[in-house]
Amino acid sequence: MKNSHYSLPLPQNEPILSYAPNSQERIRLKEVLMELKSELIDVPMYIGSREIKTNNRIAIKPPHEKKHVLGYFHFGDKRHVKMAIDAALAAKESWENMAWENRAAIFLKAADLIATKYRPYMNGTTMLGQSKTAFQAEIDSACELIDFIRFNVHFLSEIYSQQPISGPGIHNRLEYRPLEGFVLAITPFNFTAIGGNLPASAALCGNTVVWKAANTQVYSAQMFMRVIKEAGLPDGVINLIYVDGNDLGEVCFSHKEFAGVHFTGSTAVFNSIWKTIGENIGKYRTYPRIVGETGGKDFVMVHPSANADVVATALLRGAFEFQGQKCSAASRAYIPSNLAVQVRRKLIAGVKSFKVGSVEDFSNFITAVIDEKSFNKIKGYLDKAKKSSKANIIVGGNCDKSIGYFVEPTIIETTDPNYVTMCEEIFGPVLTIYVYPEKKFEETLDVLDKTSPYALTGSIISNDRSSIELASYKLRNAAGNFYINDKPTGAVVGQQPFGGARASGTNDKAGSMLNLYRWLSARTVKETFNPPTDYRYPFMQPE
Repeated sequence: MKNSHYSLPLPQNEPILSYAPNSQERIRLKEVLMELKSELIDVPMYIGSREIKTNNRIAIKPPHEKKHVLGYFHFGDKRHVKMAIDAALAAKESWENMAWENRAAIFLKAADLIATKYRPYMNGTTMLGQSKTAFQAEIDSACELIDFIRFNVHFLSEIYSQQPISGPGIHNRLEYRPLEGFVLAITPFNFTAIGGNLPASAALCGNTVVWKAANTQVYSAQMFMRVIKEAGLPDGVINLIYVDGNDLGEVCFSHKEFAGVHFTGSTAVFNSIWKTIGENIGKYRTYPRIVGETGGKDFVMVHPSANADVVATALLRGAFEFQGQKCSAASRAYIPSNLAVQVRRKLIAGVKSFKVGSVEDFSNFITAVIDEKSFNKIKGYLDKAKKSSKANIIVGGNCDKSIGYFVEPTIIETTDPNYVTMCEEIFGPVLTIYVYPEKKFEETLDVLDKTSPYALTGSIISNDRSSIELASYKLRNAAGNFYINDKPTGAVVGQQPFGGARASGTNDKAGSMLNLYRWLSARTVKETFNPPTDYRYPFMQPE
């Protein structure tokens, strides 16, 4: 009997563990890393109640230790995409009709499992599979993923409670239905939390999902899938597949029941998806929801009043944590001429102090980039910079893939604010700085705003309030997440909802109510207690 209004726990951000020497979490994580490396895992696709294996197995190798094999995953084709859609549609009615408090309980249990039993496993698979340090894994695959789940439960409960007013003799109400059809989630390699949140947020709203994880994130994706299944998620609600992107698009984007796509990845791929959906619009039962977070060319704007130590720290962390493989990573910086010598010296010293190597050595700040394709792309930019008259590599610039895909943290200084590495997304440990005349702060803001097609994150570093106000206004469309006296990375769920516009996506703000509204379809219900029995209105009566 459903006659209660349930109170769900108010979320708090998951505390970040330190992994300091001799701490229990450090000891346990190292044990799990050894355990994971000693196993040879065989990863199936999860479709409905079945674990699907194929004859096409792909090796999972740590990017920093490419000779080691962690296991294999089974690669599928169009048949498996169709199977996943069928499984999602078969599970849809029972899932969307499940009481909200029970859907919520499944995901809250999953968050609790990640916070406790599975924490070292989520972190360990992320460290080994994606070459994240212990700290970068902790803030991603543990804390942010837990936060996404807990805050989404809270936000959705708030949405469900939002109801219209009712006049005399009338009862009005809103129903928040899931979308009609299946949702496709396409997730990237760089954040395990995004990999979990994109399918989970849509599923929490009552949708059933086909989830295509990046091949380079399968190792941690399968661990999250094991967690949510243990938490009690019914078969078919989320179906995890590993297939070619073209096969996925050909099947999903031509299917009548396609209801929406939740995407994080490159701008070029998202543009192609949008175009295909537009071309197929007449095939769908309903207009699909298109939600995407794509690329970034994120900036740090420095005012002449800034503190050089603050600038250097923001750039060293913002540009080089996780090898710059964050869509929010600081990749271009505008330094005033009065601070250039100090900042340059501090940046060079900082980069030279970085330790580079395996994630298993906790003293390393930098590890490998994700794969050979990424390695070659980044190397191409560095090779061009070495030959350019407009660029000078002031530190780093070397690459080595003999053991793993290691790219030296690199800083390029350019004399051209429109040089290619100031404009194009590189997605690696490369920062480009441009020194501007200190008296031309406002003019440089205009240059910054027009340099790149992206508008994801950015920051202003200044000790002058009027310049902060000016930059905040002039750069209002240049970044969906704007930071004052901080690096442009590290958005926290519930504190800084994340997303950008322009070529950076639809700005639907993951980790907020705004995103959840996209996976809901509202129905207004009006009930009249005393309906009229005559069509005539009083004004029609004779004098």
